[in-house]
Amino acid sequence: MMRRRWTGVVALVAALAMVMAACGDDDTATTEAPATTEAPATTEAPATTEAPATTEAAEPFKFGMILVGPQNDRGWSQAHFEAGEYLEEMLGAEMIVLDVVNTADRPDTTVEAVISDMVGQGAQLVFATSDDMRDGATIGAAENPDTPIIWSSGDSAWAEGEAYNPAPNLGNTMGRMYYGKFIAGCAAGMMTETASIGYLGPLINAETRRLANSVYLGARHCYEEYRGLNPDDLDFAVSWIGFWFNIPGVTLDPTQVANEFFDGGADVVVSGIDTTESLVVAGQRAAAGETVWAVSYDYADGCAEAPDVCLGVPYFNWGPAYKRIVEDLIAGTWTSECEWFGPDLTDIKNTDTCGIGFTMCDGLSADAEAAIVCFFADMAGGAELFVGPLNYQDGSEYLADGEVADDLKLWYTEQLLEGMTGASN
Repeated sequence: MMRRRWTGVVALVAALAMVMAACGDDDTATTEAPATTEAPATTEAPATTEAPATTEAAEPFKFGMILVGPQNDRGWSQAHFEAGEYLEEMLGAEMIVLDVVNTADRPDTTVEAVISDMVGQGAQLVFATSDDMRDGATIGAAENPDTPIIWSSGDSAWAEGEAYNPAPNLGNTMGRMYYGKFIAGCAAGMMTETASIGYLGPLINAETRRLANSVYLGARHCYEEYRGLNPDDLDFAVSWIGFWFNIPGVTLDPTQVANEFFDGGADVVVSGIDTTESLVVAGQRAAAGETVWAVSYDYADGCAEAPDVCLGVPYFNWGPAYKRIVEDLIAGTWTSECEWFGPDLTDIKNTDTCGIGFTMCDGLSADAEAAIVCFFADMAGGAELFVGPLNYQDGSEYLADGEVADDLKLWYTEQLLEGMTGASN
């Protein structure tokens, strides 16, 4: 799995287009239909021939979509669901969907059983769209060897990876969301007035540690580079609720955790969970007169519930990756692979190619917007944030001086970084 680096110089105009409306559609002007011309004079009809035999229309390509949360969660699951709708629109495919597939909400439902059921309904491909679906996707692939299973966010098809499984019908796709999280951290670092940022995390694993670290590095970079302040003065605290979204009686209540951040002096809470509690809390507190902000996650329109206090949303656009997979299957060229996709810097607004975006929202100041544009341009020109010297939280070395993290170091993040507070395991 080769890393796509952000290389090449990108004009600031393109950067602004990315952060203001990443992966958005451009309207194309319509033109009037040409004027009709008078029909030519009729001639005697030629002798009729027998009509060719009709054939039945081809059945649409069917695929399954297994979602860990509600399909309208305004977060992770909705982003996947809308990618499925994109396949239906672009390819004439047909989606079979089941949402809220997790052990707390559906204790008697297994991912492998859902996969087999969808295959029984005619699914020619099944997407299992959560990191915690690892075991179910693996079993489901073994039980349905003729049906490709895509475990989104996993690493089972990565030959160098720790979870490598050479099953020929089990593949992976995932977005390089750390780029979006860098920008989320930049927004928080530019806007905080108390030098205190809270990060609302889901469960703890290598992915979630990587993304929390990305926010921290982005906040430090912009706090120093564009505000001229000492990044060591930033307080960056992480609290984990225990799952991707709130399950009463199982997880911590994200509404309570967000309130605790604000009560403790944080004026920005960055969300790492699938749902929007941190934004809702920020909106309520702002309505009561407090100066607070939030950053949403996963879904392009994630600021809608409280746009005035929302700084932005780093989000996934799964449609292009899913479309590539289905087109390869239809063409008979699909093979198991582990894809880790990033933004398309050649055409960042193209919904057919752009996989990672960031929507800037109304809570940002003009200075913060300008800093984000410059920050993006720097990264597009080759600037790195995961570069040493960087230590883990316990003081052990993560990256040596001048060392740039490779994919293995990025994917298998073992701890939070030095300077962050919160649990690493």
